[in-house]
This record gives sequence, C-alpha cells and structure tokens, in this order.
Amino acid sequence: MATTHALAGIAVASVTLLVAPEQASVAMVAAGVGGLFPDFDLYAGHRRTLHYPVYYPLAAAVAFAGLALVTSVATLALAWFLLGAALHSVMDAFGGGLELRPWEGRSDRAVYDHFNERWLAPRRWIRYDGAPEDVLLAGVFALPAVVVGPGPLDRVALALVVVSMGWALARKSVATATERVVPLLPPRLVAHLPERFTEGVA
Repeated sequence: MATTHALAGIAVASVTLLVAPEQASVAMVAAGVGGLFPDFDLYAGHRRTLHYPVYYPLAAAVAFAGLALVTSVATLALAWFLLGAALHSVMDAFGGGLELRPWEGRSDRAVYDHFNERWLAPRRWIRYDGAPEDVLLAGVFALPAVVVGPGPLDRVALALVVVSMGWALARKSVATATERVVPLLPPRLVAHLPERFTEGVA
C-alpha cells in the first residue's frame, strides 16, 4: 500500500531522532513524502514511470554524500525524499504483481528496472497491497512516529494506519467493482485506463 511505503520512509528517517533530533521533523516528513511519490504514476505506467529501484538508491547515496558539503534544510529534505522513494521502489519487488487481482498471483511484473530494462518479478513476501500482512507491516512502521515522533507525526502515522485498514477491508471489493464497471464504459475511455484494469474484462 502507498500508506505502508510512506510509513516505511518515516520509520527509517526516525533514526535522526538519535543522531540529530533537531532535523528529525524535516527528515521524517521528507522520507514519508518520498515514500508516497512513486505511486503518483498509478494511472500512467504504474510501477514504471516513477519507480526506479536502481537509480533512486544511487541518487539518495549521492544526496547524502552531498550533505557533507552543503548542509541545509533543502539538501537534507532532498536526501531523505530520495531515500523514501528508493525504499518504495525496492520494496515493490517484495510484494505482489501488477494486476487487478494480485492475490491470484498471475502477474510476473512487480516493478520496472530501468537500468537493466526489464521487469522484476514479484516475490510476494507481502502477497498483495491490502493483505493482512501489509496492514501489520504498516502498523510496525508506524511505531517510531507514534511512540517518539515529533509534533503531529504521531497522529499522521495513526491516520495512515487507519487508512491502511480501510483499504484492506475494501481491496477485493474494489477489484470486483472495477470488473463490473469497466465493460459499461465507452471504449474511448477504456482505452485510457491502465492495462491491469482491462485484462480479462470482456
């Protein structure tokens, strides 16, 4: 889930609470936003257009190295943003495939590797977005923000967990509803829908 990715970024950035607590808020927010960012390609080449499992980690490494030369709020935020996006892109390879019903395990595409110009296969450690284990993982990632997070981040993390639970409850119903609605849409509109919405739909 996008919420799991956001919470993963926030959790990783919480390390700043130990080494530079005055920078924690910026780091955790930037990493959380970075964790969300790749999924803005949801309806435009999902898991390919804004997902870079090789390039984001490299960019994050360069950005963190640059912090030693230029330390500012902007460079700090950029480094953590890129790390959040990197974590998201890499994590997608451990989840389900890119399909309308990922719990069926039919897709061999998890996330696109632009460096090697190929799709990485899903490992399905988390079977699909919205699976019970996905919600559990989101809850675990929320703990640092809830327990020791600065400012309103504890409430943001809790809200993301609630959203995660709601999506988990609705996940399979959304897929079923999509299958019923798509055949009723005008062909010119269907042509613009993501491929996973129309695969196997008469």
